[in-house]
Amino acid sequence: MASMTQEDLARLHAACFIAPPPWSAEEIAATLAQPGAFLETRPHGFLIGRAVAGEAELLTLAVAPAARRQGTGRALVDAFDDAARARGATEAFLEVAADNLGARALYAATGWAEAGLRRGYYHPPGAPSVDALVLRKPLS
Repeated sequence: MASMTQEDLARLHAACFIAPPPWSAEEIAATLAQPGAFLETRPHGFLIGRAVAGEAELLTLAVAPAARRQGTGRALVDAFDDAARARGATEAFLEVAADNLGARALYAATGWAEAGLRRGYYHPPGAPSVDALVLRKPLS
C-alpha cells in the first residue's frame, strides 16, 4: 500500500465516498503539496492529515469497504495521532458526516469528542444535505 499512486488513492477514495464527494488524483496531489500535509497508508486504507501551528486536522480517511471492521481504520487513526504529535500538534480536529455511523463509532472509540455541528455541510447527489459533526481530540 505504501507504493500506491495518487490514482490508486483516488480510486480507493471513490469506492468509499459519495458525500463528501470523492477526491480526484489531482485533488489528492494538491492537498499533499500543502504545508504540513502527510499521508498514512495501511493495506486497504489511507488517510491524509495536516499539522500546522499546534493543530492537526484529519482531512480524509478511506478504508476499502470489503476490509472494514478489521482494524485498519484504528491503525490509521493511531498513525495520524503519532504523525500529528511528531509535527508538534497538541490537538486535532475532523469533520464527519452525521449519518456515517461506522466512522463515528471508530472516532468515539479512539478518543474523539463532538465539538460542533455544520448544518447541511455535505451534499450527496440527488439526496438531502447531511450535517457534519466537528470532532476534537487532545493529542498531548
